[in-house]
Amino acid sequence: MKIIQVVLLLLISTLLGAQTARIPASYSNIKYDSNNNLYYSKDGKRYYASESEDKYTLKQLLGSPVGTNRGLILDFKGFEGTITYGMITYGLAPHPLPVYRFTKELLGGKASINITRNFGYPFDFVNWKENKKLSIGYRLIDKTGLIVFDGTVSVTGSGPFKVVPTIYEGPFVSNVDANSAVIWFNTSATTKASVEVNSNTLYEKKRRDAHEFKITGLEPDTKYEYTVKYGEMTQKYHFTTAPKKGSREPFMFAYTSDSRTATGGGERNIYGANAYIIKKMAAVAYSNGAAFVQFTGDLINGYLSSKEELNVQFSNWKKTIEPFWHYMPFYVGKGNHEALGYRFYDDEGRYKTSIDGFPYKTYSAESVMKDAFVNPNNGPSGEDNSKYDPKVKRVDFPSYEENVYYYTYANTAMIVLNSDYWYAPNLKRDKETSGGLHGYIMDNQLEWLRQTIEKLEKDSDIDHIFVTQHTPVFPNGGHSGNDMWYHGNNDYRPYISGKPVDKGIIERRDEYLDILINGSSKVVAILTGDEHNYNRLKLTKEVPIYPEDYLHTKIDVSRPIYQINNGACGAPYYAQEKLPWSDFTEAFSVENAVCLFYIDGDKITMRVVNPDTLNEIDEIELK
Repeated sequence: MKIIQVVLLLLISTLLGAQTARIPASYSNIKYDSNNNLYYSKDGKRYYASESEDKYTLKQLLGSPVGTNRGLILDFKGFEGTITYGMITYGLAPHPLPVYRFTKELLGGKASINITRNFGYPFDFVNWKENKKLSIGYRLIDKTGLIVFDGTVSVTGSGPFKVVPTIYEGPFVSNVDANSAVIWFNTSATTKASVEVNSNTLYEKKRRDAHEFKITGLEPDTKYEYTVKYGEMTQKYHFTTAPKKGSREPFMFAYTSDSRTATGGGERNIYGANAYIIKKMAAVAYSNGAAFVQFTGDLINGYLSSKEELNVQFSNWKKTIEPFWHYMPFYVGKGNHEALGYRFYDDEGRYKTSIDGFPYKTYSAESVMKDAFVNPNNGPSGEDNSKYDPKVKRVDFPSYEENVYYYTYANTAMIVLNSDYWYAPNLKRDKETSGGLHGYIMDNQLEWLRQTIEKLEKDSDIDHIFVTQHTPVFPNGGHSGNDMWYHGNNDYRPYISGKPVDKGIIERRDEYLDILINGSSKVVAILTGDEHNYNRLKLTKEVPIYPEDYLHTKIDVSRPIYQINNGACGAPYYAQEKLPWSDFTEAFSVENAVCLFYIDGDKITMRVVNPDTLNEIDEIELK
């Protein structure tokens, strides 16, 4: 056996409990060898799974700070590069951010910050000497110039200084409806926290580092101030509840997707995310009065086997829009780049294929994303108990918890789907593992969509329905070889326990469209991403949507519906391709974009704005 294979096998010992984890029966050709090492077999060869070593972890990048007589010392455990730091304007600005003032080289991964010298007179604009409290924001940059992480550390005292728990993510407002909202945040160490809203305070009984408070008993369409207390520190912001369900008063929401890193350096790549465009997108949405932002997939670079590293990238994404998320909710959906799981290599160390990780509750892409965000939890449970379930009384598929859901605001509903569920990135060429197909809506999710549409159709308070998933129904540039098209080849489909499901990708696409078009009078548009551009297509019966000699039943497009693709939140652009429906694609742009939907009773207008330059890309009355 070659040396590199030995190394790969040794790394298996870190596989998040893989030695004792039951291999789900939904997979095929995935086994353990006599040494309990996980492998995938094909053509008589074994390809062993290896979890790459954590490049970074949140624990490492939070710096294990320790107070000193004059400031504090941070230890980033061997990180090589520089630290830039400055005080944060909590309470002095509506969107508090660090005001960076100093940069220094890390020595052995450590940094000593002299608070009394660096932030004494005349630099003490937060009055820490008087208040005896101070929060410092810092930025870690590696030796190549890559911005790796933006962190926060808080201290009390005026010398000696005591490090206290700080919020490094949040506070965020989520799941806002007419009578409730959720406030959540993560702290650098365990502490008891509280949230005060409208003179009522919710307290935690136990110390924890992940904090979530559901605020209830609120009035519709009302602005509420809230104060978060965590240990000895506080932050104050506000949110506004949704109007009463069924309200026809005007409001606006924003939509975009695909914010993974781009070329150009600087904040276009804060390890995993194009923070430069994400922040501008959030600022445009907030400054234009968005009630909420829907962001559907490819938040980050992802495609990782390290859960810790995935959480670092998620943290960078959240931190970027944190100043605006204090006030308005962001709802997120899953894309293909949120992939996490086992990666298989040959004995030369060359990558072969990968699958969604298991155990599903702790090491699947779906579970890690659920833990990283707070979304509504009203979707289907998973694909267990479908007609393809190989072991009815066992869990053989990941959960849809908080990655398939819907929510309403006034007279509008948003349905969020997961078109990269149980995702096997190389299923097109390596079907032997089984797994989910990019762009495919599986059976239980499709049935849940049908039932949800039926319920909303009967709801007299809902006039408009939007459906969003990461992958376009009709790709226009960059993904003609997959999404819901696959170059017009219906053969592509998920494999379960080594067997293909009955319906191919185009058949499933049509079943999906039939629900939205012929099973609904309220669905206005499908909001998609994946392709890094903005484009708009109005689907009518005149639009050609089939390959030549298509033998299956064709859908009756009985009424028009829009596909609005906006995967232009910072990921590298894709230009337009020639496809059957290209002549009916009414708008196309490779500019960065955020879609602003103005709902006014029965009327819907969309404006599309470049968040970098603020020029208008498109405007149309949709309804």
